[in-house]
Amino acid sequence: MTKDDDIQQTPEGSAELWIGAVPSLGPGGRDVFLGLGSHAEEPGARLARVLLDRGHEGEEGVFYLLPEDLAARYERTGDRLAVTLLARRDVLAHVLGARPEEERVLPGALPCDPLDVDRVVLLRRELTTGFVPVEQGGELQPVLLVDHAAGPDAGPEELIALFEEGEAGIAVLNAELLLPDRA
Repeated sequence: MTKDDDIQQTPEGSAELWIGAVPSLGPGGRDVFLGLGSHAEEPGARLARVLLDRGHEGEEGVFYLLPEDLAARYERTGDRLAVTLLARRDVLAHVLGARPEEERVLPGALPCDPLDVDRVVLLRRELTTGFVPVEQGGELQPVLLVDHAAGPDAGPEELIALFEEGEAGIAVLNAELLLPDRA
């Protein structure tokens, strides 16, 4: 069961991961959304922003990415839900091929995905929640990646308002679930 305060929670050691509703995307429901601010300088965040340029716009302000370009993985451990952002090494090499040298070395600084050596871990965020992502039609609930220019202290309400004003974009990422026996 989802706690009502999930959307307002910024857990210790993690930021910009929330569970809540994005009203513009449809009525009801609870979504998992991850903020990706232009202020984030982590190598993985910088690469995720580069990969967002490969998105294809669906509804206004909502972008869809190929699973090979950028994907997410859910992992539940006790009362913690983790979301890991993943990218394929070959996609990163292709995208970064025409970029300045300092950007081309970024993937080497990232950890390898323990389940697939052809992918790297861009970001990992966790929060304490009872929320369990749902499966519909054989697909796990996607992760909504909110690309924004708000500051690092922006909360989910501010990001949703920015999206509704056309000042932030949402990328819909395919997600998978890491089962404890696969770890």
